[in-house]
Amino acid sequence: MKSIIYILLMVFSISVINLHAQDTQTGIYKNAAETMLNSDSKLTIGGYGQIDFNQPLSSTKFESGKLDVHRLVMLFGYRFTKKLQFITEIEFEHVKEVYIEQAFINYSFNNYINFRAGLMLVPMGIINEYHEPTTYNGVERPIIDKYISPTTWREIGLGFSGLIPEVSMRYQAYIMNGFASYNDGSFLLSGANGLRKARQKGAESYINTPSLAAKVEYYGLLGMNLGVSAYAGKTQSTLYDGIDKDDNTSVAIADSSVVGVKMLGLDARYTRKGFEFRGQFYYVWLNNSDEYNLLALSMGESTNLGEKMMGYYAELSYNIFHEIDKFNSKLIPFIRYSNYDTHYAVNSNIVANEAYNKTYITAGLSWKITSGVALKTDLQFIKNQSQNSFEKTFNAGVAVWF
Repeated sequence: MKSIIYILLMVFSISVINLHAQDTQTGIYKNAAETMLNSDSKLTIGGYGQIDFNQPLSSTKFESGKLDVHRLVMLFGYRFTKKLQFITEIEFEHVKEVYIEQAFINYSFNNYINFRAGLMLVPMGIINEYHEPTTYNGVERPIIDKYISPTTWREIGLGFSGLIPEVSMRYQAYIMNGFASYNDGSFLLSGANGLRKARQKGAESYINTPSLAAKVEYYGLLGMNLGVSAYAGKTQSTLYDGIDKDDNTSVAIADSSVVGVKMLGLDARYTRKGFEFRGQFYYVWLNNSDEYNLLALSMGESTNLGEKMMGYYAELSYNIFHEIDKFNSKLIPFIRYSNYDTHYAVNSNIVANEAYNKTYITAGLSWKITSGVALKTDLQFIKNQSQNSFEKTFNAGVAVWF
């Protein structure tokens, strides 16, 4: 009886998918902020959100399900002149938490060059930029975009973006604030949580050295979008605050709280008729993690940070309604295989933890009722290398983008 109930929920659970995330004429994908930048209105208002149901499935113990207004984001854009705009996203999470997701000015010299400054998304992979719940299959975002590239990852900075239509390329390049590794007695990087807790989000963030972030996309093949993204910098630490520059001992301790981070991202999206393929790959190099772990242990914390992290996923979906012209909606079954390992390589002072090497298999169904409205649900099978069997979770959700 329980299985029948879950099958029925999979068929009837509601979510929202935006049908115009990609410009079919150019092959260029657009997120909510970019859509607002293309508006000619003086004041533009939009939003997106999702309401989730997550139910762990166990044959041996009772598990309570969780219902959550996961996020509601209000978007506002204001055009000062034909070339100068301001874009912001105000996010409410879990009903009680409020964040500023983006807040930046954009000055468009022309299609080739745009100058941006403020709180911006780090241009890494697919989901960090295109994280609106209507732009991806599955109720939850892909798991590698939680611990490896910690969506929604945004920092304060400035830089340039633009299109080079002659070669079907799009670029972004920014100088930004970086991850935080130590603040107010807390170590923020770890093997268990990867880079997720190190995001500063523009909230009273602190900086010692800036970081660089860049991405190039190619959209010259019909239905194909290929991306290469890179990030490099050192983490920020408040251990430097107040110490004498000639105090070599204190400076050395503060230096041990800083970790060098380099990240490479590759992504691909391909659409042909009713089929769509998506894939992402991340590789992260961490420098000085050995000293970081030892410093944390000397101060009573265990960070267990590795030297390298790796994550990837591949997803295949098909629109069953593709050949039916009278149907404006889409019915899309999909399957996604994901793996990430925050201990892909470790230093000599720690042992690789197999529990940090996790595999997720997600299979589900999205019914895109119309532009901005759809049904979406999935089953997730989760296992780490230390387990013999998969844990299972049923997910369903409601999402919107307007």
